[in-house]
Amino acid sequence: MNYILEVNNLSKEFNNFTLDNISFRLEPGYIMGFIGPNGAGKSTTIKLIMNLINKSGGEIKVFGLDHIEHEKEIKDRIGFVYDESHYYENLTIKQMKSIVSGFYSKWDDNIFNRYMREFNLNPKSKIKTLSKGMKTKFSLAVALSHNADLIIMDEPTSGLDPIFRREILDILHNIIQDEHKSIFFSTHITTDLEKVADYITFINNGKMVFSRPKDEILDNYAMVKGGTDLLNSDTRNQFIGLRETSVGFEGLTDNIDNIKKIFKDEVLIERATLEDIMFYIVRR
Repeated sequence: MNYILEVNNLSKEFNNFTLDNISFRLEPGYIMGFIGPNGAGKSTTIKLIMNLINKSGGEIKVFGLDHIEHEKEIKDRIGFVYDESHYYENLTIKQMKSIVSGFYSKWDDNIFNRYMREFNLNPKSKIKTLSKGMKTKFSLAVALSHNADLIIMDEPTSGLDPIFRREILDILHNIIQDEHKSIFFSTHITTDLEKVADYITFINNGKMVFSRPKDEILDNYAMVKGGTDLLNSDTRNQFIGLRETSVGFEGLTDNIDNIKKIFKDEVLIERATLEDIMFYIVRR
């Protein structure tokens, strides 16, 4: 199998945090959502992939190549959208584009100008005058204008209005129609991933929780709701996470058949969302 992105046993040690033994693989033609609470290690993982910080251990391959040994070649084929703007604030969009475009061997002005029109960006506008949403649009235009084979996005839709978020998701869906391209998409907005992601990689407190097909995850987990009179020391142990109130409980399970045997028709079983799964696993 040829993978666009391979992360094997990746680790990074800080004074107060350790990214520990992270592994996942992304095939061409797919979108992988990358989730976890604040401080889980998502941005650290992305910085390691981009070789912005040094890893303590493990292996990262992009396009089958070592991410350090072949860094220049790899970055020529990556479109990177970060959660904050790192452009020169006093330059105009046009001036900034002239600088950035020189770094990429396959830069296409026609594609860039098309996204400028589509995103309603004025080339004469200075970067510092752009809203967060407009800066994200500019970053996305840059990322999409050099025929990148891998798009890496770190919280790109945070703080954006629902209309533009939906536009971004449509663009991402169109990108992977080219089965040679893939997207690695870190976000807190799990509803976006439910719309477009093929795989979900979930980390918490620097450790792997799972990396699995999205549909498999959503099929295997469920929310269970019922009265508190159904709970005792044994039944509580059937749940990954549990929330109790004065009127009832709800809990997350990954063993739906067992729940049905124990509670029969006394509980309501509903499909879990990615947000449910992340919340109850983190707060278990």
